[in-house]
Amino acid sequence: MKEPLTEELLAELLDAPDPASFADARNITQRSLSAYLQQLLDEKGLERADVVRAAGLNETFGYQIFMGQRHPKRNKVLQIAFAMRCTLKEANRMLQAAGVNELYCKNRRDAIIIFCLDRGYSLQRTDEELYRFNEETIC
Repeated sequence: MKEPLTEELLAELLDAPDPASFADARNITQRSLSAYLQQLLDEKGLERADVVRAAGLNETFGYQIFMGQRHPKRNKVLQIAFAMRCTLKEANRMLQAAGVNELYCKNRRDAIIIFCLDRGYSLQRTDEELYRFNEETIC
Protein backbone atom coordinates (compact mmCIF):
# COMPACT_ATOMS: atom_id res chain seq x y z
CA MET A 1 0.00 0.00 0.00
CA LYS A 2 1.38 3.39 -1.03
CA GLU A 3 2.06 5.80 1.81
CA PRO A 4 0.10 9.06 1.38
CA LEU A 5 1.97 12.31 0.91
CA THR A 6 2.32 14.57 3.91
CA GLU A 7 0.38 17.29 2.09
CA GLU A 8 -2.52 14.89 1.53
CA LEU A 9 -2.57 13.92 5.19
CA LEU A 10 -2.41 17.55 6.24
CA ALA A 11 -5.44 18.36 4.08
CA GLU A 12 -7.35 15.45 5.64
CA LEU A 13 -6.39 16.57 9.14
CA LEU A 14 -7.55 20.12 8.51
CA ASP A 15 -10.87 18.84 7.11
CA ALA A 16 -11.45 16.46 10.04
CA PRO A 17 -13.92 17.40 12.77
CA ASP A 18 -11.23 16.81 15.42
CA PRO A 19 -7.68 15.41 15.67
CA ALA A 20 -8.77 12.17 17.34
CA SER A 21 -11.08 11.14 14.50
CA PHE A 22 -8.31 11.85 11.99
CA ALA A 23 -5.79 9.80 13.99
CA ASP A 24 -8.27 6.94 14.41
CA ALA A 25 -9.26 6.90 10.72
CA ARG A 26 -5.64 6.86 9.57
CA ASN A 27 -4.38 4.64 12.40
CA ILE A 28 -1.79 7.27 13.29
CA THR A 29 0.18 6.44 16.40
CA GLN A 30 3.51 7.41 17.88
CA ARG A 31 6.18 5.43 16.04
CA SER A 32 8.61 3.76 18.41
CA LEU A 33 12.29 3.79 17.58
CA SER A 34 12.60 0.03 17.97
CA ALA A 35 9.68 -0.58 15.58
CA TYR A 36 11.15 1.78 13.00
CA LEU A 37 14.59 0.20 13.32
CA GLN A 38 13.07 -3.24 12.77
CA GLN A 39 11.18 -1.94 9.73
CA LEU A 40 14.42 -0.58 8.25
CA LEU A 41 16.29 -3.81 8.98
CA ASP A 42 13.59 -5.74 7.12
CA GLU A 43 13.39 -3.32 4.18
CA LYS A 44 17.16 -3.14 3.74
CA GLY A 45 17.85 -6.81 4.43
CA LEU A 46 20.30 -5.96 7.21
CA GLU A 47 21.28 -7.92 10.29
CA ARG A 48 21.04 -6.18 13.65
CA ALA A 49 24.48 -7.43 14.75
CA ASP A 50 26.09 -5.99 11.60
CA VAL A 51 24.42 -2.62 12.13
CA VAL A 52 25.43 -2.44 15.79
CA ARG A 53 29.01 -3.30 14.83
CA ALA A 54 29.12 -0.81 11.94
CA ALA A 55 27.68 1.90 14.20
CA GLY A 56 30.53 1.33 16.66
CA LEU A 57 28.13 0.76 19.52
CA ASN A 58 28.70 -1.41 22.55
CA GLU A 59 26.95 -4.67 21.69
CA THR A 60 24.73 -4.74 24.78
CA PHE A 61 23.78 -1.08 24.46
CA GLY A 62 23.05 -1.50 20.74
CA TYR A 63 20.76 -4.45 21.33
CA GLN A 64 18.96 -2.55 24.09
CA ILE A 65 18.29 0.30 21.64
CA PHE A 66 16.92 -2.12 19.04
CA MET A 67 14.72 -3.80 21.67
CA GLY A 68 13.35 -0.47 22.92
CA GLN A 69 14.95 -0.86 26.34
CA ARG A 70 17.25 2.19 26.04
CA HIS A 71 16.60 5.68 24.74
CA PRO A 72 19.70 6.81 22.86
CA LYS A 73 20.92 10.34 22.49
CA ARG A 74 20.99 12.03 19.10
CA ASN A 75 24.55 11.06 18.16
CA LYS A 76 23.90 7.37 18.85
CA VAL A 77 20.85 7.50 16.58
CA LEU A 78 22.99 9.15 13.89
CA GLN A 79 25.58 6.39 14.28
CA ILE A 80 22.85 3.83 13.59
CA ALA A 81 21.53 5.87 10.65
CA PHE A 82 24.96 5.89 9.01
CA ALA A 83 25.49 2.20 9.75
CA MET A 84 22.17 1.44 8.03
CA ARG A 85 23.05 3.70 5.07
CA CYS A 86 19.88 5.71 5.63
CA THR A 87 18.60 8.43 3.37
CA LEU A 88 18.00 11.86 4.89
CA LYS A 89 14.29 11.11 5.12
CA GLU A 90 14.94 7.80 6.91
CA ALA A 91 17.48 9.40 9.26
CA ASN A 92 15.06 12.18 10.17
CA ARG A 93 12.27 9.67 10.80
CA MET A 94 14.65 7.72 13.01
CA LEU A 95 15.60 10.86 14.94
CA GLN A 96 11.95 11.80 15.30
CA ALA A 97 11.07 8.31 16.58
CA ALA A 98 13.87 8.67 19.14
CA GLY A 99 12.36 11.94 20.35
CA VAL A 100 15.34 14.09 19.39
CA ASN A 101 15.79 16.94 16.93
CA GLU A 102 15.78 16.13 13.24
CA LEU A 103 18.64 17.30 11.05
CA TYR A 104 18.27 20.97 10.15
CA CYS A 105 20.13 22.45 7.19
CA LYS A 106 20.42 25.90 8.79
CA ASN A 107 22.60 24.38 11.49
CA ARG A 108 26.22 24.17 10.27
CA ARG A 109 26.97 20.79 11.87
CA ASP A 110 23.67 19.33 10.69
CA ALA A 111 24.31 20.69 7.18
CA ILE A 112 27.59 18.76 7.03
CA ILE A 113 25.86 15.61 8.25
CA ILE A 114 23.06 16.05 5.70
CA PHE A 115 25.63 16.49 2.93
CA CYS A 116 27.45 13.32 4.03
CA LEU A 117 24.23 11.29 4.27
CA ASP A 118 23.24 12.42 0.79
CA ARG A 119 26.62 11.42 -0.62
CA GLY A 120 26.57 8.02 1.08
CA TYR A 121 29.62 8.76 3.22
CA SER A 122 30.55 6.31 5.94
CA LEU A 123 30.32 7.24 9.59
CA GLN A 124 34.11 7.52 9.76
CA ARG A 125 34.31 9.78 6.71
CA THR A 126 31.50 11.93 8.10
CA ASP A 127 33.37 12.31 11.39
CA GLU A 128 36.46 13.32 9.41
CA GLU A 129 34.44 15.98 7.58
CA LEU A 130 33.00 17.29 10.85
CA TYR A 131 36.49 17.41 12.36
CA ARG A 132 37.84 19.20 9.28
CA PHE A 133 35.23 21.93 9.78
CA ASN A 134 35.91 22.13 13.54
CA GLU A 135 32.49 20.70 14.41
CA GLU A 136 31.68 18.12 17.08
CA THR A 137 32.06 14.62 15.64
CA ILE A 138 29.32 12.02 15.90
CA CYS A 139 31.43 9.35 17.60
